[in-house]
Amino acid sequence: MTPQCGWLAVPLLWMMLPSTAAVAADAGPRDLVVTVGKSLILDCPVDLQRISIANGDVAEALAVNPREVLINGKAPGDTSVILWQQDGKRTMYDLSVRPGTGRLEAVRAVLERELGKEVSLDLEGDTVFLRGTVKDLAGAERAAGLAGTLGKVVNLLSIEVPAAEAQILLKVRFADVDRSATSSFGVNLLSTGAGNTVGQITTGQFGGATPTLSGSSAQFSLSQALNIFLFRQDLNLGAMIQALEAKNLLQILAEPNVLAINGKAASFVAGGEFPFPVVQGGAAAGAVSIQFREYGVRINFLPTVTPRGTIRLQVAPEVSSLDFANALQFQGYTIPALATRKVQTEVELESGQSFVIAGLLDNNLTETINKVPGLASIPLLGKLFQSRSVTRSNSELMVLITPELVRPVPAAAKPPDVHMPREFLEDAAKQAPRTSGPEVTGAVAAPPVRRTIPLEQFLDMEKIRQSAPALTPGPGAQSGSAPSPAGSGGGK
Repeated sequence: MTPQCGWLAVPLLWMMLPSTAAVAADAGPRDLVVTVGKSLILDCPVDLQRISIANGDVAEALAVNPREVLINGKAPGDTSVILWQQDGKRTMYDLSVRPGTGRLEAVRAVLERELGKEVSLDLEGDTVFLRGTVKDLAGAERAAGLAGTLGKVVNLLSIEVPAAEAQILLKVRFADVDRSATSSFGVNLLSTGAGNTVGQITTGQFGGATPTLSGSSAQFSLSQALNIFLFRQDLNLGAMIQALEAKNLLQILAEPNVLAINGKAASFVAGGEFPFPVVQGGAAAGAVSIQFREYGVRINFLPTVTPRGTIRLQVAPEVSSLDFANALQFQGYTIPALATRKVQTEVELESGQSFVIAGLLDNNLTETINKVPGLASIPLLGKLFQSRSVTRSNSELMVLITPELVRPVPAAAKPPDVHMPREFLEDAAKQAPRTSGPEVTGAVAAPPVRRTIPLEQFLDMEKIRQSAPALTPGPGAQSGSAPSPAGSGGGK
Protein backbone atom coordinates (compact mmCIF):
# COMPACT_ATOMS: atom_id res chain seq x y z
CA MET A 1 0.00 0.00 0.00
CA THR A 2 1.42 3.34 -1.07
CA PRO A 3 -0.39 6.65 -0.38
CA GLN A 4 -0.57 8.74 -3.53
CA CYS A 5 -3.10 11.59 -2.91
CA GLY A 6 -2.17 13.52 0.19
CA TRP A 7 -4.26 16.49 -0.88
CA LEU A 8 -7.53 14.92 0.38
CA ALA A 9 -8.94 16.47 3.56
CA VAL A 10 -10.16 13.13 4.96
CA PRO A 11 -7.81 10.32 5.97
CA LEU A 12 -7.67 7.70 3.23
CA LEU A 13 -6.68 4.05 3.21
CA TRP A 14 -5.26 2.89 -0.11
CA MET A 15 -5.62 -0.69 -1.19
CA MET A 16 -4.12 -1.93 -4.41
CA LEU A 17 -6.19 -4.41 -6.33
CA PRO A 18 -4.42 -7.50 -7.67
CA SER A 19 -3.64 -7.70 -11.32
CA THR A 20 -6.46 -8.29 -13.77
CA ALA A 21 -5.38 -11.81 -14.41
CA ALA A 22 -5.58 -12.63 -10.72
CA VAL A 23 -9.10 -11.23 -10.19
CA ALA A 24 -11.58 -13.81 -11.37
CA ALA A 25 -15.34 -13.96 -11.10
CA ASP A 26 -15.19 -16.91 -8.75
CA ALA A 27 -12.56 -15.42 -6.39
CA GLY A 28 -13.70 -15.22 -2.73
CA PRO A 29 -14.68 -11.84 -1.24
CA ARG A 30 -12.01 -9.81 0.43
CA ASP A 31 -12.38 -7.97 3.77
CA LEU A 32 -12.49 -4.22 4.12
CA VAL A 33 -12.78 -2.29 7.38
CA VAL A 34 -13.65 1.39 7.75
CA THR A 35 -14.68 3.53 10.71
CA VAL A 36 -17.85 5.59 10.85
CA GLY A 37 -17.06 9.06 9.54
CA LYS A 38 -13.86 7.88 7.84
CA SER A 39 -13.08 6.95 4.20
CA LEU A 40 -10.90 4.65 2.16
CA ILE A 41 -10.02 4.48 -1.56
CA LEU A 42 -9.96 1.40 -3.72
CA ASP A 43 -7.44 1.72 -6.60
CA CYS A 44 -7.97 -0.56 -9.61
CA PRO A 45 -5.24 -1.10 -12.30
CA VAL A 46 -7.89 -1.12 -15.05
CA ASP A 47 -10.92 1.03 -15.76
CA LEU A 48 -14.10 0.23 -13.85
CA GLN A 49 -17.48 -0.16 -15.53
CA ARG A 50 -19.92 -0.34 -12.60
CA ILE A 51 -19.99 -0.17 -8.75
CA SER A 52 -22.59 -1.72 -6.42
CA ILE A 53 -22.98 -1.49 -2.60
CA ALA A 54 -25.58 -3.67 -0.86
CA ASN A 55 -26.62 -1.39 2.06
CA GLY A 56 -26.46 2.28 1.36
CA ASP A 57 -27.35 3.11 4.98
CA VAL A 58 -24.10 1.59 6.22
CA ALA A 59 -21.66 2.99 3.61
CA GLU A 60 -21.56 4.74 0.26
CA ALA A 61 -19.29 4.21 -2.77
CA LEU A 62 -18.31 7.10 -5.06
CA ALA A 63 -16.27 6.86 -8.30
CA VAL A 64 -13.49 9.44 -8.13
CA ASN A 65 -12.10 8.55 -11.59
CA PRO A 66 -12.34 5.44 -13.83
CA ARG A 67 -9.85 3.59 -11.63
CA GLU A 68 -10.53 4.94 -8.10
CA VAL A 69 -13.51 4.31 -5.80
CA LEU A 70 -14.11 6.27 -2.57
CA ILE A 71 -15.80 4.30 0.28
CA ASN A 72 -17.35 6.41 3.10
CA GLY A 73 -18.49 4.80 6.40
CA LYS A 74 -21.93 6.06 7.49
CA ALA A 75 -23.21 3.76 10.25
CA PRO A 76 -21.97 0.64 12.08
CA GLY A 77 -22.79 -2.55 10.23
CA ASP A 78 -21.72 -4.97 7.49
CA THR A 79 -22.37 -4.83 3.74
CA SER A 80 -20.93 -5.97 0.39
CA VAL A 81 -19.15 -4.00 -2.35
CA ILE A 82 -18.87 -5.32 -5.95
CA LEU A 83 -16.71 -3.75 -8.70
CA TRP A 84 -17.14 -4.59 -12.41
CA GLN A 85 -14.17 -3.93 -14.74
CA GLN A 86 -14.19 -3.06 -18.45
CA ASP A 87 -12.79 -6.50 -19.35
CA GLY A 88 -15.78 -8.23 -17.73
CA LYS A 89 -14.03 -9.24 -14.55
CA ARG A 90 -15.49 -8.37 -11.13
CA THR A 91 -14.18 -8.12 -7.59
CA MET A 92 -16.24 -8.57 -4.36
CA TYR A 93 -15.50 -7.18 -0.90
CA ASP A 94 -17.02 -7.73 2.58
CA LEU A 95 -17.14 -4.24 4.10
CA SER A 96 -17.36 -3.83 7.90
CA VAL A 97 -18.12 -0.36 9.22
CA ARG A 98 -17.13 0.04 12.85
CA PRO A 99 -18.07 2.81 15.27
CA GLY A 100 -15.57 5.51 15.96
CA THR A 101 -13.14 4.64 18.72
CA GLY A 102 -13.29 8.16 20.12
CA ARG A 103 -16.88 7.77 21.31
CA LEU A 104 -16.21 4.24 22.56
CA GLU A 105 -13.24 5.39 24.62
CA ALA A 106 -15.25 8.29 26.00
CA VAL A 107 -17.99 5.92 27.22
CA ARG A 108 -15.39 3.59 28.71
CA ALA A 109 -13.79 6.49 30.59
CA VAL A 110 -17.15 7.58 32.03
CA LEU A 111 -17.99 3.97 32.94
CA GLU A 112 -14.69 3.54 34.79
CA ARG A 113 -15.09 6.83 36.59
CA GLU A 114 -18.64 6.05 37.73
CA LEU A 115 -18.43 2.31 38.50
CA GLY A 116 -14.73 1.46 38.68
CA LYS A 117 -12.57 -0.89 36.65
CA GLU A 118 -14.69 -3.96 37.43
CA VAL A 119 -17.15 -3.06 34.66
CA SER A 120 -16.08 -3.26 31.01
CA LEU A 121 -17.73 -3.17 27.61
CA ASP A 122 -16.85 -4.47 24.16
CA LEU A 123 -18.32 -3.30 20.88
CA GLU A 124 -19.02 -5.83 18.13
CA GLY A 125 -20.73 -4.17 15.20
CA ASP A 126 -23.76 -2.37 16.62
CA THR A 127 -23.96 -4.62 19.71
CA VAL A 128 -22.40 -3.72 23.06
CA PHE A 129 -21.43 -6.52 25.45
CA LEU A 130 -21.46 -5.31 29.04
CA ARG A 131 -19.46 -7.39 31.54
CA GLY A 132 -18.28 -7.13 35.13
CA THR A 133 -19.69 -6.84 38.66
CA VAL A 134 -21.70 -4.03 40.24
CA LYS A 135 -22.73 -3.48 43.85
CA ASP A 136 -26.45 -2.93 43.41
CA LEU A 137 -29.28 -2.63 40.93
CA ALA A 138 -28.81 1.14 40.58
CA GLY A 139 -25.23 0.58 39.38
CA ALA A 140 -26.40 -2.02 36.85
CA GLU A 141 -29.02 0.35 35.46
CA ARG A 142 -26.47 3.17 35.22
CA ALA A 143 -23.99 0.95 33.36
CA ALA A 144 -26.69 -0.23 30.92
CA GLY A 145 -27.71 3.38 30.30
CA LEU A 146 -24.15 4.42 29.44
CA ALA A 147 -23.59 1.41 27.18
CA GLY A 148 -26.90 2.05 25.44
CA THR A 149 -25.49 5.22 23.89
CA LEU A 150 -23.31 3.02 21.64
CA GLY A 151 -25.96 0.58 20.41
CA LYS A 152 -27.91 -2.48 21.43
CA VAL A 153 -26.79 -3.74 24.88
CA VAL A 154 -26.30 -7.37 25.88
CA ASN A 155 -26.16 -7.18 29.68
CA LEU A 156 -23.81 -9.81 31.13
CA LEU A 157 -23.29 -8.05 34.46
CA SER A 158 -23.26 -9.79 37.82
CA ILE A 159 -24.45 -8.13 41.02
CA GLU A 160 -23.11 -8.54 44.53
CA VAL A 161 -25.39 -10.45 46.88
CA PRO A 162 -27.10 -7.70 48.93
CA ALA A 163 -26.71 -7.58 52.67
CA ALA A 164 -29.61 -8.37 54.96
CA GLU A 165 -32.32 -5.72 55.06
CA ALA A 166 -32.32 -3.36 58.01
CA GLN A 167 -34.83 -4.09 60.78
CA ILE A 168 -36.65 -1.39 62.69
CA LEU A 169 -37.98 -1.75 66.22
CA LEU A 170 -40.85 0.61 66.97
CA LYS A 171 -41.35 1.44 70.64
CA VAL A 172 -44.82 2.89 71.20
CA ARG A 173 -46.37 4.21 74.39
CA PHE A 174 -50.08 5.04 74.48
CA ALA A 175 -51.30 7.28 77.30
CA ASP A 176 -54.99 8.11 77.69
CA VAL A 177 -55.36 10.77 80.37
CA ASP A 178 -58.96 11.25 81.49
CA ARG A 179 -59.69 14.15 83.81
CA SER A 180 -63.20 14.70 85.16
CA ALA A 181 -64.66 17.01 87.80
CA THR A 182 -68.19 16.92 89.21
CA SER A 183 -69.91 19.49 91.39
CA SER A 184 -73.47 19.46 92.67
CA PHE A 185 -75.53 21.79 94.89
CA GLY A 186 -79.15 21.59 96.07
CA VAL A 187 -81.34 22.35 99.10
CA ASN A 188 -84.38 20.36 100.27
CA LEU A 189 -86.67 21.87 102.98
CA LEU A 190 -88.65 19.63 105.34
CA SER A 191 -91.49 20.44 107.72
CA THR A 192 -92.79 17.99 110.34
CA GLY A 193 -95.50 20.31 111.62
CA ALA A 194 -94.28 23.89 111.37
CA GLY A 195 -97.36 26.09 111.05
CA ASN A 196 -99.46 22.96 111.49
CA THR A 197 -98.21 21.83 108.07
CA VAL A 198 -96.39 18.61 107.25
CA GLY A 199 -94.52 18.52 103.91
CA GLN A 200 -91.33 19.27 102.04
CA ILE A 201 -90.00 21.39 99.20
CA THR A 202 -87.58 19.73 96.78
CA THR A 203 -86.54 19.95 93.14
CA GLY A 204 -86.42 16.17 92.92
CA GLN A 205 -82.89 16.09 91.53
CA PHE A 206 -81.42 14.86 94.81
CA GLY A 207 -83.24 12.48 97.10
CA GLY A 208 -84.74 14.16 100.16
CA ALA A 209 -86.67 13.11 103.24
CA THR A 210 -90.17 11.68 103.26
CA PRO A 211 -92.34 12.97 106.13
CA THR A 212 -95.05 10.65 107.52
CA LEU A 213 -97.70 10.99 110.22
CA SER A 214 -97.78 8.46 113.03
CA GLY A 215 -100.75 9.20 115.19
CA SER A 216 -100.46 12.78 116.36
CA SER A 217 -96.73 13.04 115.69
CA ALA A 218 -94.89 13.46 112.42
CA GLN A 219 -91.86 11.45 111.45
CA PHE A 220 -89.57 11.41 108.42
CA SER A 221 -87.14 8.99 106.75
CA LEU A 222 -84.01 9.80 104.77
CA SER A 223 -83.57 8.17 101.35
CA GLN A 224 -80.02 9.43 100.76
CA ALA A 225 -77.13 10.33 103.00
CA LEU A 226 -76.49 14.00 102.33
CA ASN A 227 -73.63 16.26 103.15
CA ILE A 228 -75.43 18.63 105.50
CA PHE A 229 -78.59 17.94 107.48
CA LEU A 230 -80.19 20.47 109.84
CA PHE A 231 -83.36 20.00 111.96
CA ARG A 232 -84.94 22.26 114.54
CA GLN A 233 -87.27 20.28 116.80
CA ASP A 234 -88.76 23.39 118.38
CA LEU A 235 -89.69 24.72 114.95
CA ASN A 236 -90.36 21.30 113.37
CA LEU A 237 -88.33 22.50 110.40
CA GLY A 238 -85.37 20.76 108.68
CA ALA A 239 -83.05 21.42 105.77
CA MET A 240 -80.87 19.06 103.72
CA ILE A 241 -78.05 20.47 101.61
CA GLN A 242 -76.33 18.55 98.81
CA ALA A 243 -72.89 20.02 98.11
CA LEU A 244 -70.47 17.58 96.54
CA GLU A 245 -67.35 17.95 94.47
CA ALA A 246 -65.38 15.06 92.95
CA LYS A 247 -62.25 14.88 90.80
CA ASN A 248 -60.94 11.88 88.91
CA LEU A 249 -57.67 11.28 87.09
CA LEU A 250 -57.20 8.10 85.09
CA GLN A 251 -54.16 7.15 83.02
CA ILE A 252 -54.14 3.99 80.90
CA LEU A 253 -50.89 2.90 79.25
CA ALA A 254 -50.07 0.40 76.49
CA GLU A 255 -46.43 -0.14 75.53
CA PRO A 256 -46.12 -2.37 72.44
CA ASN A 257 -42.74 -3.06 70.80
CA VAL A 258 -43.22 -3.99 67.13
CA LEU A 259 -40.43 -5.19 64.82
CA ALA A 260 -40.56 -4.73 61.03
CA ILE A 261 -38.17 -5.12 58.13
CA ASN A 262 -37.20 -2.15 56.00
CA GLY A 263 -40.01 -1.23 53.60
CA LYS A 264 -42.55 -3.69 55.05
CA ALA A 265 -45.70 -2.71 56.94
CA ALA A 266 -46.45 -3.95 60.47
CA SER A 267 -49.30 -3.46 62.93
CA PHE A 268 -50.28 -4.01 66.55
CA VAL A 269 -53.75 -4.44 68.05
CA ALA A 270 -54.68 -4.80 71.73
CA GLY A 271 -58.41 -5.01 72.20
CA GLY A 272 -61.18 -7.20 70.89
CA GLU A 273 -63.87 -7.65 68.26
CA PHE A 274 -67.60 -7.15 68.52
CA PRO A 275 -70.21 -8.64 66.18
CA PHE A 276 -72.68 -6.59 64.20
CA PRO A 277 -75.30 -7.66 61.66
CA VAL A 278 -75.15 -6.62 58.01
CA VAL A 279 -78.17 -6.83 55.70
CA GLN A 280 -77.26 -8.47 52.39
CA GLY A 281 -78.31 -7.16 48.99
CA GLY A 282 -78.65 -8.65 45.52
CA ALA A 283 -79.90 -12.20 45.23
CA ALA A 284 -79.73 -12.67 49.00
CA ALA A 285 -81.62 -9.46 49.74
CA GLY A 286 -82.97 -9.40 53.26
CA ALA A 287 -80.57 -12.02 54.63
CA VAL A 288 -78.47 -10.96 57.59
CA SER A 289 -74.80 -11.85 58.02
CA ILE A 290 -72.59 -11.32 61.04
CA GLN A 291 -69.31 -9.48 60.76
CA PHE A 292 -66.78 -8.46 63.38
CA ARG A 293 -65.14 -5.12 63.97
CA GLU A 294 -61.95 -4.55 65.94
CA TYR A 295 -61.63 -2.03 68.74
CA GLY A 296 -58.95 -1.16 71.25
CA VAL A 297 -55.40 0.15 70.87
CA ARG A 298 -54.00 -0.17 67.35
CA ILE A 299 -51.01 1.10 65.41
CA ASN A 300 -50.08 0.57 61.75
CA PHE A 301 -46.69 1.72 60.50
CA LEU A 302 -44.43 1.46 57.47
CA PRO A 303 -40.71 2.19 58.06
CA THR A 304 -38.22 3.03 55.31
CA VAL A 305 -34.49 3.59 55.80
CA THR A 306 -33.37 6.52 53.64
CA PRO A 307 -29.95 6.88 51.95
CA ARG A 308 -29.13 9.44 54.66
CA GLY A 309 -29.41 6.70 57.30
CA THR A 310 -32.58 8.16 58.83
CA ILE A 311 -35.90 6.36 59.23
CA ARG A 312 -38.91 7.67 57.32
CA LEU A 313 -41.98 6.47 59.19
CA GLN A 314 -45.60 6.36 58.09
CA VAL A 315 -47.56 5.80 61.29
CA ALA A 316 -51.30 5.63 62.11
CA PRO A 317 -52.10 5.17 65.84
CA GLU A 318 -55.70 4.65 66.89
CA VAL A 319 -57.60 4.19 70.16
CA SER A 320 -61.24 3.10 70.07
CA SER A 321 -63.76 1.89 72.63
CA LEU A 322 -67.34 0.66 72.66
CA ASP A 323 -69.90 3.44 73.05
CA PHE A 324 -73.17 2.06 74.38
CA ALA A 325 -74.59 5.57 74.87
CA ASN A 326 -74.96 5.85 71.07
CA ALA A 327 -75.87 2.19 70.48
CA LEU A 328 -78.79 1.13 68.32
CA GLN A 329 -81.27 -1.72 68.51
CA PHE A 330 -81.64 -4.15 65.61
CA GLN A 331 -84.06 -7.07 65.80
CA GLY A 332 -83.70 -7.19 69.55
CA TYR A 333 -79.92 -6.90 69.56
CA THR A 334 -77.92 -3.98 70.94
CA ILE A 335 -75.20 -2.85 68.54
CA PRO A 336 -72.72 -0.48 70.21
CA ALA A 337 -71.11 2.46 68.47
CA LEU A 338 -67.36 3.13 68.42
CA ALA A 339 -65.71 6.12 70.08
CA THR A 340 -62.51 6.55 68.08
CA ARG A 341 -59.50 8.83 68.22
CA LYS A 342 -56.89 8.33 65.52
CA VAL A 343 -54.25 10.20 63.56
CA GLN A 344 -52.11 9.43 60.51
CA THR A 345 -48.81 11.13 59.76
CA GLU A 346 -45.37 10.68 58.23
CA VAL A 347 -42.15 11.77 59.94
CA GLU A 348 -38.41 11.28 59.50
CA LEU A 349 -36.20 10.52 62.49
CA GLU A 350 -32.77 9.23 63.31
CA SER A 351 -32.46 5.91 65.10
CA GLY A 352 -33.32 6.40 68.77
CA GLN A 353 -35.08 9.74 68.36
CA SER A 354 -38.67 10.11 69.57
CA PHE A 355 -41.73 12.13 68.68
CA VAL A 356 -45.01 12.66 70.49
CA ILE A 357 -48.49 12.91 69.03
CA ALA A 358 -50.69 14.75 71.50
CA GLY A 359 -53.50 17.25 71.68
CA LEU A 360 -56.28 14.79 70.75
CA LEU A 361 -58.63 16.35 73.29
CA ASP A 362 -62.23 15.48 74.06
CA ASN A 363 -63.87 18.11 76.29
CA ASN A 364 -67.41 17.65 77.62
CA LEU A 365 -69.47 19.87 79.90
CA THR A 366 -72.84 18.72 81.25
CA GLU A 367 -74.93 21.02 83.44
CA THR A 368 -78.32 20.05 84.89
CA ILE A 369 -80.52 22.58 86.73
CA ASN A 370 -83.81 21.74 88.48
CA LYS A 371 -85.93 24.38 90.18
CA VAL A 372 -89.36 24.97 91.69
CA PRO A 373 -91.36 27.31 89.42
CA GLY A 374 -92.09 30.67 90.97
CA LEU A 375 -90.21 30.15 94.20
CA ALA A 376 -86.89 29.81 92.38
CA SER A 377 -87.36 33.33 90.96
CA ILE A 378 -87.46 35.01 94.37
CA PRO A 379 -84.35 37.20 94.77
CA LEU A 380 -81.74 35.76 97.10
CA LEU A 381 -84.08 33.14 98.54
CA GLY A 382 -84.71 31.63 95.12
CA LYS A 383 -81.42 29.70 95.34
CA LEU A 384 -82.98 27.57 98.07
CA PHE A 385 -85.57 26.28 95.61
CA GLN A 386 -83.23 25.13 92.82
CA SER A 387 -80.48 22.52 92.45
CA ARG A 388 -77.63 22.24 89.99
CA SER A 389 -75.21 19.51 88.89
CA VAL A 390 -72.15 20.24 86.71
CA THR A 391 -69.89 17.56 85.21
CA ARG A 392 -66.73 18.44 83.31
CA SER A 393 -64.58 15.84 81.57
CA ASN A 394 -61.34 16.27 79.68
CA SER A 395 -59.73 13.34 77.88
CA GLU A 396 -56.43 13.50 75.97
CA LEU A 397 -54.69 10.84 73.90
CA MET A 398 -50.90 10.96 73.75
CA VAL A 399 -48.69 8.64 71.70
CA LEU A 400 -44.90 8.49 72.16
CA ILE A 401 -43.06 6.70 69.31
CA THR A 402 -39.35 5.80 69.13
CA PRO A 403 -37.94 3.89 66.10
CA GLU A 404 -34.60 2.10 66.41
CA LEU A 405 -32.42 0.14 64.00
CA VAL A 406 -31.77 -3.27 65.55
CA ARG A 407 -30.07 -6.56 64.72
CA PRO A 408 -30.97 -10.11 65.83
CA VAL A 409 -29.34 -11.65 68.87
CA PRO A 410 -26.30 -13.67 67.69
CA ALA A 411 -26.73 -17.42 67.58
CA ALA A 412 -23.99 -18.04 70.16
CA ALA A 413 -25.34 -15.44 72.61
CA LYS A 414 -27.75 -16.32 75.38
CA PRO A 415 -31.23 -15.04 74.66
CA PRO A 416 -32.59 -12.56 77.20
CA ASP A 417 -34.76 -14.03 79.96
CA VAL A 418 -37.98 -12.54 81.25
CA HIS A 419 -37.59 -11.48 84.87
CA MET A 420 -40.20 -13.05 87.14
CA PRO A 421 -40.76 -11.53 90.60
CA ARG A 422 -41.52 -15.02 91.95
CA GLU A 423 -41.58 -18.57 90.68
CA PHE A 424 -44.82 -19.39 88.92
CA LEU A 425 -44.84 -23.19 89.28
CA GLU A 426 -42.31 -24.97 91.41
CA ASP A 427 -42.23 -28.21 89.41
CA ALA A 428 -42.50 -26.62 85.94
CA ALA A 429 -39.77 -27.12 83.33
CA LYS A 430 -37.02 -24.57 83.47
CA GLN A 431 -36.71 -24.38 79.67
CA ALA A 432 -39.32 -24.40 76.94
CA PRO A 433 -39.37 -27.42 74.57
CA ARG A 434 -37.23 -26.98 71.47
CA THR A 435 -35.85 -28.94 68.53
CA SER A 436 -32.66 -30.82 69.33
CA GLY A 437 -29.49 -29.05 68.33
CA PRO A 438 -26.59 -30.24 66.16
CA GLU A 439 -25.13 -32.12 69.11
CA VAL A 440 -28.03 -34.60 68.66
CA THR A 441 -29.04 -34.32 65.01
CA GLY A 442 -25.54 -33.84 63.64
CA ALA A 443 -23.99 -30.86 61.95
CA VAL A 444 -25.68 -29.55 58.83
CA ALA A 445 -23.53 -28.17 56.05
CA ALA A 446 -24.28 -24.50 55.54
CA PRO A 447 -25.19 -23.44 52.00
CA PRO A 448 -22.32 -21.83 50.15
CA VAL A 449 -22.12 -18.07 50.50
CA ARG A 450 -22.39 -16.48 47.07
CA ARG A 451 -20.73 -13.14 46.68
CA THR A 452 -22.23 -12.32 43.28
CA ILE A 453 -25.19 -13.54 41.27
CA PRO A 454 -26.25 -12.81 37.67
CA LEU A 455 -28.32 -9.70 37.24
CA GLU A 456 -31.28 -11.66 35.81
CA GLN A 457 -31.43 -13.87 38.91
CA PHE A 458 -31.36 -10.82 41.17
CA LEU A 459 -34.23 -9.21 39.24
CA ASP A 460 -36.27 -12.42 39.57
CA MET A 461 -35.70 -12.37 43.33
CA GLU A 462 -36.84 -8.75 43.49
CA LYS A 463 -40.03 -9.56 41.56
CA ILE A 464 -40.83 -12.43 43.93
CA ARG A 465 -40.19 -10.25 46.98
CA GLN A 466 -42.28 -7.35 45.74
CA SER A 467 -45.17 -9.57 44.60
CA ALA A 468 -45.41 -11.35 47.97
CA PRO A 469 -48.62 -10.22 49.73
CA ALA A 470 -48.17 -8.29 52.94
CA LEU A 471 -49.71 -9.73 56.10
CA THR A 472 -52.11 -6.95 57.05
CA PRO A 473 -54.34 -8.14 59.90
CA GLY A 474 -57.94 -7.13 59.54
CA PRO A 475 -61.20 -7.82 61.25
CA GLY A 476 -62.46 -11.38 60.93
CA ALA A 477 -65.83 -12.06 59.37
CA GLN A 478 -68.32 -14.79 59.88
CA SER A 479 -71.26 -14.87 57.52
CA GLY A 480 -74.58 -16.53 58.04
CA SER A 481 -78.13 -15.77 59.02
CA ALA A 482 -78.52 -14.05 62.31
CA PRO A 483 -80.38 -16.04 64.94
CA SER A 484 -83.91 -14.98 65.65
CA PRO A 485 -84.43 -12.95 68.83
CA ALA A 486 -85.92 -14.80 71.72
CA GLY A 487 -89.67 -14.90 71.44
CA SER A 488 -89.83 -14.12 67.70
CA GLY A 489 -90.27 -17.73 66.67
CA GLY A 490 -89.37 -21.24 67.64
CA GLY A 491 -88.60 -21.91 71.26
CA LYS A 492 -86.30 -20.32 73.72
